[in-house]
Amino acid sequence: MRLKTKLVIAISLMVFAIVVALSTIYVSQLVRQVLNDGVKEGDFAVNQIIYFAREALETDLSSTRIDPNNTQQVNAFVEESLQTDPGVIGAMESQIGYSQIIIDTAIVGPDGKAILHSEAEMIGKPVPPRPDMRQLASANFWQQLRVVYGPIRTYVIKVPLDRDNRPFGSAQVGISSALLQSTLQQLLNRALIFSSLAILVSLVLAAGLSNFALRPLEAISRRLDQMSSGEIAAPAPRELNRTDEYGNVSSKIERIGRQMRTVNEVFSALQENVDQIMANLQDGLMLFTKDRRAVLVSASIETFLGKPRGEMLGNHAEEIFSRQTQLGRNVLNAFASHHPMHMVEIAGDNGTEVQVSLDFIEEGGQQLGALLTMRDAESMRKIEGEIEVSRRLANIGKLTSGVAHEVKNPINSIVVHLEILRNKLKEPDADTVRHMDVIGSEIQRLDRVVQTLVDFTRPVELRLADLDIRELVRQVAFMARPDCERHAVHVVTEISDEALPAKIDSDLLKQALLNIMINGAQAMEKGGTLTVRARRNGSDAQIEIQDTGSGIPPAIRDKIFNLYFTTKKSGSGIGLAMTYRIMQLHNGSVHFDTRSGEGTTFYLTLPLTRTEQQQERDDLVARS
Repeated sequence: MRLKTKLVIAISLMVFAIVVALSTIYVSQLVRQVLNDGVKEGDFAVNQIIYFAREALETDLSSTRIDPNNTQQVNAFVEESLQTDPGVIGAMESQIGYSQIIIDTAIVGPDGKAILHSEAEMIGKPVPPRPDMRQLASANFWQQLRVVYGPIRTYVIKVPLDRDNRPFGSAQVGISSALLQSTLQQLLNRALIFSSLAILVSLVLAAGLSNFALRPLEAISRRLDQMSSGEIAAPAPRELNRTDEYGNVSSKIERIGRQMRTVNEVFSALQENVDQIMANLQDGLMLFTKDRRAVLVSASIETFLGKPRGEMLGNHAEEIFSRQTQLGRNVLNAFASHHPMHMVEIAGDNGTEVQVSLDFIEEGGQQLGALLTMRDAESMRKIEGEIEVSRRLANIGKLTSGVAHEVKNPINSIVVHLEILRNKLKEPDADTVRHMDVIGSEIQRLDRVVQTLVDFTRPVELRLADLDIRELVRQVAFMARPDCERHAVHVVTEISDEALPAKIDSDLLKQALLNIMINGAQAMEKGGTLTVRARRNGSDAQIEIQDTGSGIPPAIRDKIFNLYFTTKKSGSGIGLAMTYRIMQLHNGSVHFDTRSGEGTTFYLTLPLTRTEQQQERDDLVARS
């Protein structure tokens, strides 16, 4: 969040808090004042009714025929006196007519029933209980605020009525909260409008004030951006030619900028060279200072330790390596004993075998730092194995190309002479015909083998085209499904949603995939599941073909890519060798993982086509 935004928000919040506090005080006083006025008005009205009621009840019973000891006769006389007294009736009606908040008046007897009521239908009926207006006037602010924004209710102000100094019912005045709301809401709406205007004005003033106060900071920021982009020689903005604190800061920045100019030029050249070297290194490389702090970390080191470079740069060796792992213990012990390590093979943090080398850098007997090198031992062994297989295939190719050429001509001659011999034999016996047919079929089979040798060793011209590998995998799975179903094998495809563009020869790659899929289906004699996956693996596309067969026996695992090696009675032994060659022609690789009784998974890796956005992103990562 920008500083200007923070300043505007802070000022606005401060003004808002002040406005809310003052508004709350104002509203609470206003509500309390209106309620107190309502109580006073209600007290005046109820006392008026009490006054006239007492005059109506001052009649001496001795002058009447009513027995003073008969309560029923006395109550009936009192009710009749009140109901017929014009003063009482006039007082009750006048309070409703003159008051804006009183909605009804009543005189209630000792039994809770209305002796006299401003609503005629309520006379003789029980008066419903109502909350006391005086308690509301003395309640807290939030309870009082419910009168304004809560449901409409009727409150009461009640004064006891006595006769001959003995309690006799009460006089009541009903006050509606709707009338109070109409009085208060006008005042509260006015206060709300003024508060909103105050907050709006504060926002405008805060924005203007922050813009005025922080304008030099924006100029300083632009100047720093110029320096960071290499425009240090550009003149300083006019906003910074001041004599206050901003001017002092600006002058110091200018001095620092001039000092950085030469350093930046040297550092940029050095950084470009170092970053290019570190990005291209396949081995993991870490450079430590004499206090074991990492100051240089190659990109590939992340794969060995499973940590981002940002978490390792600037940290000590004790913070990077853990003694809970074999790799961490060996490295930390070597640092502690100051004893170098020379390509020691250790189990890495991610479970792979790692070749580790630690060399201490010294000059003139003074320790300057240490250089740690890591190399994937398994990858080295795989590379050596692939080189060995490629060397064997190259030697076989040289040998078979010559042999095939020399054998092809004698085979053609044998075929010709066999046909001549057939023609010379007028009526050969059945045994002779059978032997000649065997010779002919074996010659044809030998010819097919020689032709296969010629095709395998012949240079292949790739017809590369841009294609999504996902579509190719779908096509191959569709082509292989009928043959797999004949072996009771269910084909399952798991294809990534992410596009996998690559330059490939689709015909050759289809042949490579079909070879492995058919082999996998044939390896599941009792049926099973053949799973084909296609997904991105870094900058490569990886195709996985997994079967649920019996697995490849350990004794032949190193031979399956050899030409003419097969365990099938009718196999030619060139399928996997051809797949291996096709992957090499595409700058890819193929390897497998097998477990006895669980099945085999082949992994085919192909480089993906790099888009312009990916190339720019990789360049940025390399320069960072």
